[in-house]
Amino acid sequence: MAPSDWDLVQRVRAGNRDAFRELVERYQARIAALALGMLRNREDALDVVQETFTRAYESLDRFKGDATFYTWVYRIAYNLCLDHQRRDAKRRSVPLEVDDRGEDAALPLPDGPLQDLPFERTRDAEIAERLGAAMRELTPEHRAVILLREVDGLSYAEISAVLDCPKGTVMSRLHYARRRLQERLRGLL
Repeated sequence: MAPSDWDLVQRVRAGNRDAFRELVERYQARIAALALGMLRNREDALDVVQETFTRAYESLDRFKGDATFYTWVYRIAYNLCLDHQRRDAKRRSVPLEVDDRGEDAALPLPDGPLQDLPFERTRDAEIAERLGAAMRELTPEHRAVILLREVDGLSYAEISAVLDCPKGTVMSRLHYARRRLQERLRGLL
């Protein structure tokens, strides 16, 4: 049975660096998804992921366990993303996946035999483009709440802890963000 996050935190505090590596492995993909969703730039997102875990390690002695480790580290990542956005006055929109030539990468193909489905590819590309545009129009707070709820599946209480705001604010932001996305995507599906 895998040790709990709290057990791993205690091991790290006792000097076991491998225990921290296990915490990083548990949550790095989720932190990367959050950072990528908020910053829309792979290099910036990777920098935030690295900085998140560096700060978490350096301040682990201040982690009291009132929230889960997962929520605590998400809060660090979210704050770093906001800081990065504030510093980056010139937000640049770069595709999330880029091939070696610097062009947009193709959507991943499903498992199974390859079929030439030009209509589906075109529709999927249009949906991805419009969804990306709609997400970019959201404020950082609304984009974060959508990512935390819809991508990461956090509860309202967990999102409230990550964003350090009341549960009602989370619900309001989520409602507004969903409504805004629905308006922008209406008629597409």
